[in-house]
Amino acid sequence: MAILHSMLRNAGGDFDRNVAAYEDWREQVKAAQRPSVLGGGGKYAKTHVERNKLMPRERINELLDPGTPFQEVGQLAGHGLYEDEVPSGGLIVGVGMVEGRPCMVMANDATVKGGTYYPITIKKQIRAQAIARENGLPCIYLVDSGGAFLPLQEEIFPDEHHFGRIFRNIAEMSSLGIKQIAAVMGSCTAGGAYIPAMCDETVIINGNGTIFLGGPQLVQAATGVVVDAETLGGADVHTRLSGVADHFADDDSHALSIIREIVARPGPKSFRPPPKTPLSPLYDPAELPGLIPANPKQPIPAREILARLMDGSELNLYRERYGPTLICGTGAIEGYPVGVLINDGPLFSESAQKAANFIELCTQSDIPLLFLHNVSGFMVGPEYEHGGIAKDGAKMVNAVSTSRVPKFSVIIGGSYGAGNFAMCGRAFGPRFMAMWPNARTSVMGGEQAATVLALVRKDQLARQGKEFTVEEVEAFKQPIRDHYASHSTPVYAASRLWVDSVIDPVNTRQWLALGLALAHNGPSESTRFGVFRM
Repeated sequence: MAILHSMLRNAGGDFDRNVAAYEDWREQVKAAQRPSVLGGGGKYAKTHVERNKLMPRERINELLDPGTPFQEVGQLAGHGLYEDEVPSGGLIVGVGMVEGRPCMVMANDATVKGGTYYPITIKKQIRAQAIARENGLPCIYLVDSGGAFLPLQEEIFPDEHHFGRIFRNIAEMSSLGIKQIAAVMGSCTAGGAYIPAMCDETVIINGNGTIFLGGPQLVQAATGVVVDAETLGGADVHTRLSGVADHFADDDSHALSIIREIVARPGPKSFRPPPKTPLSPLYDPAELPGLIPANPKQPIPAREILARLMDGSELNLYRERYGPTLICGTGAIEGYPVGVLINDGPLFSESAQKAANFIELCTQSDIPLLFLHNVSGFMVGPEYEHGGIAKDGAKMVNAVSTSRVPKFSVIIGGSYGAGNFAMCGRAFGPRFMAMWPNARTSVMGGEQAATVLALVRKDQLARQGKEFTVEEVEAFKQPIRDHYASHSTPVYAASRLWVDSVIDPVNTRQWLALGLALAHNGPSESTRFGVFRM
């Protein structure tokens, strides 16, 4: 296996300028993360604690095995998305270890709009369930929610991927033997009541937990009967009379201990270690920020990145001299085998063909795939169109779409247009997808979009016999550049769950290692490729 040797000078000059620029990008992400972690805060947090409740992140910490990581998904969901702030979309989700088993944990944050479900909340929970299904992870629902956010009901209730999909997913995963566990730690109202009602086992907390399809106000409005929440659907009612819940808990800590006991029962196979001995890279991943050019128009040195990500800085390169603008090779990350595709320029026919063949080979050997995006797209122009780049690109997209080995995507630079598709963008089902703080993604670069639209406008005016002066062109293009600049950032993408996380380059190995470990221990699927246009 070939060793990737670094040529980096890690002090002075470009390296220091790159680090300084990267710190600005990193701070932009941190500024968005701070309110996401705090939740509703202020008086809402105070009221929550006064009810003898742990904060949602405290609940998760107490549930997880001490000293183990929590890989959060969608932390920035909802940031700047609505007129009111909805930190983390009002729902904290991620993968953590419970009694030595990886689990998907989903915790409503009642300090954010009473834990009600916004459209982004539903999208986030469905995304978490998809990750759980792909990796065979037990689901733990820490329920504390007022149900749907009624002012946005038409974006929450009726469609295929709206509220009902959550309950369908619970039923389907249970049928597949993927354990579904709920703890009702506060309100659980209306359609949300079906989360605990449909889980395999449910815990409810005395005094705080309530479950009802229709709350006291609805009961009074519909029947005239006045009843309090505890009498209508408290822990005593549902563990003694209705059987909706299985376990009666005294408080949050008691409920979480019961969940741990449920997870600990004999069940799925134990977590398997990596098949290879993990090795540190020969070069320090802490140097990665200095490799990201301060000027985004400059290329990111692909081999230098790999030298700081791969075990032992080793990569068995595939067709190194053919289609060199896409580097393909097999290696390992923390002992888990992986096939890597990383851009080193635009995609040409040769690089797309190489990628399709490489994906076939990895699929045949059941090797997961890692896509590291830094791509402006496919090469354009008469020469390339006449050469059939559309059908060659289609081969790559076909292979990415139909290969059933686990796939992971990290946008390390730009990811634009069809290049995003070919490199396993969100639409192509990566198990996890992330962006670095410097990264950008959109249908094309802002300057290209502004130029294309300006040319269209110029043609329109010409047909009317009008001129489009240089000054007018610039005034027309600048708002387009600004729009693309603000709508292509990692925070913008993560707030809409186009990616699962914004990760620091220095943490990329750990982030990938957990995903690869889950895939190594999860279910596998067989592949049938589609028709490749020749």
